[in-house]
Amino acid sequence: MITTIISNEPISASFYGELVAADAFGAVVTFSGDVRNIDQEKEVISLTYEVHPSAQHVLRSIVTEVIDKYDLGNVAVVHRYGAIPIGESAFVVAVSAVHRDPAFLACSELVDEVKARLPIWKYQVFADGTNQWVNCA
Repeated sequence: MITTIISNEPISASFYGELVAADAFGAVVTFSGDVRNIDQEKEVISLTYEVHPSAQHVLRSIVTEVIDKYDLGNVAVVHRYGAIPIGESAFVVAVSAVHRDPAFLACSELVDEVKARLPIWKYQVFADGTNQWVNCA
């Protein structure tokens, strides 16, 4: 099973970890990219992700490319957009496999590739009144 979602709803690594788990797979690896309240030594007071209309297609392509390299069970990759409160997850990857090595390697590569290639832009506002756009995922 491959799950790729671009959503404006809250997401959870534990939910997607459970989704990819199965009795046939001994390893489940999850990653949760959460909104933090400090960036570049400045207090973040709000964060919003803007998403390009092609993001769902690009996400599916990235996931398909990466998982073809590994012996995996199930995979879920989810990214939020819109205003995301401090402390909530913005990006989740969950991977299951028979053994830990392919699960860890695939999870890490999925995180790196999504951050590098997914057309989502982060806009953050700092407590000092400044703001910043960041091309990341």
